[in-house]
Amino acid sequence: MKAFIFPGQGAQFTGMGKELYASNEKAKSLFESANKILGFAITEIMFSGSAEELKQTKVTQPAVFIHSVLVALSTDSQKPDMVAGHSLGEFSSLVVNGALSFEDGLKLVATRAQAMQKACEKNPSTMAAILGLDDVVVEEICANIKEEVVVAANYNCPGQLVISGSMKGIEIACEKMKAAGAKRALPLQVGGAFHSPLMEPAREELAQAIESTHFQKPFCPVYQNVNAQPSDEVTVIRKNLIAQLTAPVRWTQTVQHMVANGATSFVECGPGKVLQGLVKKIAPSVEAASL
Repeated sequence: MKAFIFPGQGAQFTGMGKELYASNEKAKSLFESANKILGFAITEIMFSGSAEELKQTKVTQPAVFIHSVLVALSTDSQKPDMVAGHSLGEFSSLVVNGALSFEDGLKLVATRAQAMQKACEKNPSTMAAILGLDDVVVEEICANIKEEVVVAANYNCPGQLVISGSMKGIEIACEKMKAAGAKRALPLQVGGAFHSPLMEPAREELAQAIESTHFQKPFCPVYQNVNAQPSDEVTVIRKNLIAQLTAPVRWTQTVQHMVANGATSFVECGPGKVLQGLVKKIAPSVEAASL
């Protein structure tokens, strides 16, 4: 069984989608539609903008979403049996499995990006990658930092867990992680504490947009970040998508469940190859490639 997987924020690069725009009429039409929906020429930034321009939240999330979806949709000969996306990538997966239209998916991603940016400005915060510690040790250290917000945010693969929280909380946590034997405790260059309680204002804003957007029953299940379980029921998909901003991304568990349910081949759709690398660490026996 074939699983399509979709990357999140951070996978962007200058020139992304340019070749697809030039070679695929269907993709070109959707690129132009995206420019109209967003109200600015995101294609210009994707194709020739600077790394700094691409890092703007209002650009990054739509850019990765657009590229990921159009790469997947341009391969009419391949259809997935199941889909999943890492954080932002979950929105891409829901377009490709038919739960959302491209236009509605892009509008939700744009709303999500703006809401997250506002939440970051309201509460300065950050994230850090913890390497070489068991998940339970990382969770215990976070739980014991009572005076600050610090939580496990991204379960990327065994031995790699990203934590999220206040500036002071992450600083304290990193010191404690190193003392506990972490190989590395590396603060990340991100705009804020994604997938933590500090994203609650963004979750509330995004919830309104999700509730007013039309979803339909997808042709294959999506394995969602919040519980790593498959779903093809619209009410469940909505609920989990709303919860996603303040809940951890359970990527390790997602891949494990997809393999347990028959996935033998993972195809990464979108910029970069980060997810392929994670899949190979989580499930070394399965195939992992990109479109």
